[in-house]
Amino acid sequence: MKADIHPNYREATIQCTCGAVYSTRSTVADIRVGICAACHPYYTGEQRFVDTAGRVDKFAKRYGGGTPAAAAATSAAARRTKAPKLSDLAKK
Repeated sequence: MKADIHPNYREATIQCTCGAVYSTRSTVADIRVGICAACHPYYTGEQRFVDTAGRVDKFAKRYGGGTPAAAAATSAAARRTKAPKLSDLAKK
């Protein structure tokens, strides 16, 4: 092995927002995570409701996109319009 190219691994603690603490080795001494195996819905079997509709409404209100239904109708109308043919562009 080459000398002085490998990172310095040391004892590290991983702390989750739920309060779980794990010990491991890392190049970083303290690691904070938002979700871990102790509180993740996949591992706990708990079903959580994610408010995706509220996020869309909040985005639309903040950036003036109107309602999500109006934005969807506008994009659907844009997809129905035909693009000009290359032969039509060459004639101009």
